[in-house]
Amino acid sequence: MKIFKTLLLTLLFASFFVSCSKDQDDETPKVVDPTTGADLTVENFVYRGMNEIYLYKADVLVLANDYFDNQEEKNDYLDNFASPEDLFYDGLVAPQDRFSFIVDDYVELENLFSGVSKTSGLSYGLVRYCSSCSEIFAYVRYILPNTPASETGLKRGDIINRIDGQQLTDSNFSQLFAPDAFTVGLATLEGSNITNIDQTYNLTKIANYNTNPVFIAKTLDVDGQKVGYLMYNSFTADYDPQLNAAFGQFKADGVTDLILDLRYNGGGSVRTATDLSSMITGQFAGQLFMKEFWNAEYQAYFESEAPQRLLNNFNTTLKTGELINSLNLSKVYVITTSRSASASELVINGLKPYIDVVQVGETTTGKFQASVTLYDSPDFGRENANPSHTYAIQPLVLKSVNSAGDSDYINGLVPDIAITENIRDLGVLGELSDPLLNTAVNAILGNRISVNTDFKTYKFVGESSMKDLNYQRMYIDKLPAIIEK
Repeated sequence: MKIFKTLLLTLLFASFFVSCSKDQDDETPKVVDPTTGADLTVENFVYRGMNEIYLYKADVLVLANDYFDNQEEKNDYLDNFASPEDLFYDGLVAPQDRFSFIVDDYVELENLFSGVSKTSGLSYGLVRYCSSCSEIFAYVRYILPNTPASETGLKRGDIINRIDGQQLTDSNFSQLFAPDAFTVGLATLEGSNITNIDQTYNLTKIANYNTNPVFIAKTLDVDGQKVGYLMYNSFTADYDPQLNAAFGQFKADGVTDLILDLRYNGGGSVRTATDLSSMITGQFAGQLFMKEFWNAEYQAYFESEAPQRLLNNFNTTLKTGELINSLNLSKVYVITTSRSASASELVINGLKPYIDVVQVGETTTGKFQASVTLYDSPDFGRENANPSHTYAIQPLVLKSVNSAGDSDYINGLVPDIAITENIRDLGVLGELSDPLLNTAVNAILGNRISVNTDFKTYKFVGESSMKDLNYQRMYIDKLPAIIEK
């Protein structure tokens, strides 16, 4: 049986696994087709990474250390797949894994982790007209500032059912929204009827748009109480200073209650989730926020050699060294929907053993695992990556467990106050006309209000971000180092 690779571990723990590195090589490697002929360079890299670090290694028979007797046998197996993608998804990913992925252009992935993307500025959800039809429509959730969409007059709640004159369906929406320029056609929604109107808007996409995930940060004066409201749309580490600045303002405003709106937040950086939780609290500095559990080989190694490296504790500073602005709250109100995932759920689960977390909205996605970017290099780091291709894999490598031992919430986190967004009555984000925010505010005030459920709901089909490489992902920036410096 192949023994645990101590030398490779030493290499791994001596270098950082950075998903969105600031120290990337200036030269972008050339993308090549790795599947022609007998070249199995990419396939061997993919297998090596999954065999070494994959969280669910024990559940994939071919990833066992002694499965192949020699390299020739392994190559014969790898050569059975038409592409690295087929090998990854059909040969190496465990059945219970919904979130590991492979990319053929890691530069694009790195940009997304940094909040850089191509966009028109239109954020939308997609729902089905009826249970037995293929027609769907998009509803505008919000518009990003300083984008082409922000100059059109489109607003939250607008209904879009046509792109370039074609009706949206469950089979064509990806294709219709894909071009860099397109025209959206609006409709009205009355009862069960949707009616086309003549109003259209021309949209174009801009490249390299920097998306600040701190979408709204404001202090509400509610019956004399200072209530902080933060709509936070992604755990993007590059914007941690902006997030901390928002809490600095809350602190200066004398905020005594906080509503954290994660309704459209699909996740992101584990470290950012830990820091955000430290901003909400502050009185638990140094205490355990979340413990990591890896595959059996790595877990045994960590627990034996460096158990403290499995612990994510509440922080007092950002990675930059900047002091965290903490509110020292004993209760927080969190708005969620079924789109709230991974790092959003980590914040809720990590805080629950320490403070009262009142969840308002819908049950979350149910993702408690984190991934890391692996490159084709001796230690899987970005430095010295194979220049012949730009493939990278993003496998799940750990699951998160809070200080009370809670994890494995595969069915999501259930709200304390259940309320669903009504497409006909979305209200204005950050204003009390938004039913979800209004419900949270009334919970703070102790008011008993009836939640409106008397409206038609539509089956979810997708959303504007679902094709992004980092969709609903939670990731770590690096593997824990073994030796304290």
